[in-house]
Amino acid sequence: MTLHGEGFTDTQLQLAKNFLDQIPFNRLLGLKPELLTETRCEFSMAMRDDLVGNWLQGILHGGVISTALDVTGGAMALVATWQRMQRHEIPEQERPQKLAKLGTIDMRTDFLHPGKGREFTASATLLRIGNKVAVTRMEFHNEEGLLIATGTGTYLCG
Repeated sequence: MTLHGEGFTDTQLQLAKNFLDQIPFNRLLGLKPELLTETRCEFSMAMRDDLVGNWLQGILHGGVISTALDVTGGAMALVATWQRMQRHEIPEQERPQKLAKLGTIDMRTDFLHPGKGREFTASATLLRIGNKVAVTRMEFHNEEGLLIATGTGTYLCG
């Protein structure tokens, strides 16, 4: 996994990775953080039989795709919120309390192709962050680079 970002220490980035790895549902789906930077977050996951939504075609369940987009968008909001707190010199001991409030307010998923593949990548970029809300743009691709779904997420971050 690549962890880097302006203003981040290796310890802070490792804490972010550990936080994301500790969410039981992420582990259940097999979501793995691959990239956390100040401008982009990526998660990977492998296709498994228990993630199939259409057993006749063997395609990934739409709820799994939406969840992967939400997790990735939330991770981007988390990283952006941390950076914002750092810029505003919020004491480090107060930051976990503020990050604990992070949650999805609204999310839209557009399914563009069936979820066929063996490996998938969900990525997110930050569109905007304010005092209370962050907005992210997400994409979900298979190993061939086919864009399967896109999303826009709004997250409470303050």
